[in-house]
Amino acid sequence: MDEAPRILGRPDGERIAYRRVEGRGPTVAWLGGFASDMEGTKALALDAWAREKGRSFLRFDYFGHGASSGAFAQGTIGRWREDALAAIDELTDGPLVLVGSSMGGWIACLAALARPERVQGMVLIAPAPDFTEKLMQPGLPEEARAALARDGLWRPPWAQGDSYAISRALLEEGSRWSILPGPVAITAPVRILQGGADTEVPWRHALSLAEALEGEDVVFTLIRDGDHRLSRPQDLARLIAAVEEVSISSPA
Repeated sequence: MDEAPRILGRPDGERIAYRRVEGRGPTVAWLGGFASDMEGTKALALDAWAREKGRSFLRFDYFGHGASSGAFAQGTIGRWREDALAAIDELTDGPLVLVGSSMGGWIACLAALARPERVQGMVLIAPAPDFTEKLMQPGLPEEARAALARDGLWRPPWAQGDSYAISRALLEEGSRWSILPGPVAITAPVRILQGGADTEVPWRHALSLAEALEGEDVVFTLIRDGDHRLSRPQDLARLIAAVEEVSISSPA
């Protein structure tokens, strides 16, 4: 994209960067992962699909991510949930199909729980609900635990600056938004795509979400050789097919 992203102002003065494709509904809304942005492979594939098919599509960056304002290390699950709700409330109308990747799968669930009347369907890629407590915190090395106790912040040695910093606030606040073991009161059709070779979100964790959802129209697809990103051509084809499937389903 050559043009600059559009900006949605927030009451606190922060700014959410977004891109939107105008078209027929339901609007497909992309919710990215932790430390990711709206220019990733899957988001761009959906953008291209929307333009080709004349579909309505929205993608945006959370606070502290990509082109949005704010310091990444100050972000929390609750803040990113607020960003998602602001984006869909102010930038879209009518039915929604929420597409969430990794952390975005958790945020998508939180958004669906807050706006059940608008969500027609969901597609989740390697969804990571409760990851701060169940996946991230148990795997922290001792130096991380020491830094969090001492400074409230840990920067992994491989990270560039604050582009991937983990805060004590992120870990502590995340438990407020826990949805597992459920039940999770989402009844819209849900399609989950999960890599069997995913080392960041174990497939059994994603399956636990599928089992917790209250809706009957839930399909869990295990791609045995798929990694966490699921961005190969065949993975993108599965993603688009899943989005098309729930887009034409009747609202729950």
